[in-house]
Amino acid sequence: MRQFDFGENWVGFSTHALTAESISESRAAFGVLMAGVPLKGCTFLDIGFGQGLIVLMAQEQGAKVSGCDINEKCVEAYRATSKHFVKVSSDEPHLVVGSILDDGFVQMDLLQPVIGERGYDVVHSWGVLHHTGDMAKAMTNAASLVKPGGYFVIAIYNRHWSSRPWLFIKWFYNLLPRFLQPACCWLFTPVIWLAKLLVTGKNPLRQERGMDFYYNVVDWVGGYPYEYGSIGEIEMFLDRIGFKMIKAIPAAVPTGCNEFVFLKNV
Repeated sequence: MRQFDFGENWVGFSTHALTAESISESRAAFGVLMAGVPLKGCTFLDIGFGQGLIVLMAQEQGAKVSGCDINEKCVEAYRATSKHFVKVSSDEPHLVVGSILDDGFVQMDLLQPVIGERGYDVVHSWGVLHHTGDMAKAMTNAASLVKPGGYFVIAIYNRHWSSRPWLFIKWFYNLLPRFLQPACCWLFTPVIWLAKLLVTGKNPLRQERGMDFYYNVVDWVGGYPYEYGSIGEIEMFLDRIGFKMIKAIPAAVPTGCNEFVFLKNV
């Protein structure tokens, strides 16, 4: 399966687009999502840490942090991001490279920092599990790392009538030679800009969570594998494996990410 190189995109973002303003915006969004979820002194796992912003912000809040990503370039992206977090970057978290779909990796590498415990206090994965190629297994494996009474915080693409056409576009993008992929992104840039303007009424260049419009377009057009689910579908799936939904924040745009906070049954 041809897959989009998320790590390369994150390195570009961390190196060229990350600013003090975007970090401040990201902190604010993280605070809204994590409101009511205690972090100080807690064990925290970020699955698909990407550019490392969540890892570093959780450390700022006093959590004992671990992170994993399937793309080794994300370690480079994390190090570029950590230069903006002087107070916490000296205390490097436990970061490992591997797939959440790999049962051996999940049990051996991801549970290693919490040996003797039954899992993490908080497992976080924003916009990642739907890109694995097997979202159901990814959610199941990620959820298995939450200890009883712990929190599972995720963001998953919303189901919309346009989801299937976008699936084809993403698949096609990853078949293109690398030199043609930027042209594909530029082709869809005005479409995405106009759609976000019409839906939200806000300037699309002002991104949520401290992100950057250009790098988000590349991520969106190229982000394959790609799956999605409605709020009801995700709630039902996790209810079956022992979780209660305590918060759901609907996506700002129809194909955006719905955010969830679940509590694992004791």
